[in-house]
Amino acid sequence: MSQLRTVQVLGGGAGSSAHVTSLATGLVARGVQVTVCAPADGERAHAFPATGARFAPVPRRSDPAAVAALRAACAGADVVHAHGLHAAVRAGLALSGRSTPLVVTWHSRPQVEGARRRMLHLLERRAARAAAVVLGTSSELVDRARTRGARDARLAPAPIPASRPPVVHDGKARAELGAVGRPLLVSSGTLAPHHGYDTLLDAAHAWRELDPVPLLVLVGEGSSEEALRHRVLDEGLPVVLAGRRDDPSELLAVADLAVLPGREEPRPLVAREALRLGVPLVAADSRGLRDLVGGAAELVPYGDAGALAGAVVRLLGDPGRRERLAEAGRRQTAGWPTEEDTVAHVLSVYDELVQPLSAGRA
Repeated sequence: MSQLRTVQVLGGGAGSSAHVTSLATGLVARGVQVTVCAPADGERAHAFPATGARFAPVPRRSDPAAVAALRAACAGADVVHAHGLHAAVRAGLALSGRSTPLVVTWHSRPQVEGARRRMLHLLERRAARAAAVVLGTSSELVDRARTRGARDARLAPAPIPASRPPVVHDGKARAELGAVGRPLLVSSGTLAPHHGYDTLLDAAHAWRELDPVPLLVLVGEGSSEEALRHRVLDEGLPVVLAGRRDDPSELLAVADLAVLPGREEPRPLVAREALRLGVPLVAADSRGLRDLVGGAAELVPYGDAGALAGAVVRLLGDPGRRERLAEAGRRQTAGWPTEEDTVAHVLSVYDELVQPLSAGRA
């Protein structure tokens, strides 16, 4: 069989960009010819050629000129693989009238409300129906693709990006935060509506009565930051908004508990790092998170401040349970898929789609 030719299509997501960088590297190493189509905006345009892939800049827009550019870039491809919703819609338009199979990976579930929710539904349906195979990074996303009309939707092993062990000065880090002689809780993420941080501040009222009073540190930035800061001051909550940190794992590594109140993505950083570092995790339940953590976390209903507060209080009072969760987290991370697993799985999907076409041309 001649050299397999694939085109990887990206939108603007940083997470999918990292995934495609890893995927392109692995595919090229296996003799696959890879072209990456993405917006030409900075470092990603320079990073992809280093993987051995060809880079073809294509605008984000779905206007005729952008779609035509993508169509030209996909000419001669055996398989086109789009990452993310908008990239999938553009790729479907670009391949209209062609027999080239389209693979789509859904990496996360967008959170939108109102009129935008209906538009999201329509885009998801268009993307799902255009694809020969939809790969979801969580069982929740696989089910979502099926409800949108996907002919073939499968759970895909997605590598969990490895991180360097943080350089930690335990006493210094806790002293700078004012967490000496008291429990330290850390949450990290985008401070935005629907990510659960108001629920987390509601829960903080409950553990304000503990002795000593735990300190909650929120790491991150976002549109809700000022509103959360006002709540902390107005309500006298034991909470510090630490802003953006270059390495939030440094704080997480010295925490007694990690807390994740939202459910905005299947593989949130705070959950991944907590399990890797052996920090017990309390998190809002979702199928995507369960796929990631298994039984290595205390899961509570999303938006339930009482349940969240209760789980935190119970764990702070139970060192044995915290240690069991820490050990369960380390075991869970040992079973996470590797980059090798992901590349092998994707290549098997490509081969499955290309073989019938090759037989038809023979």
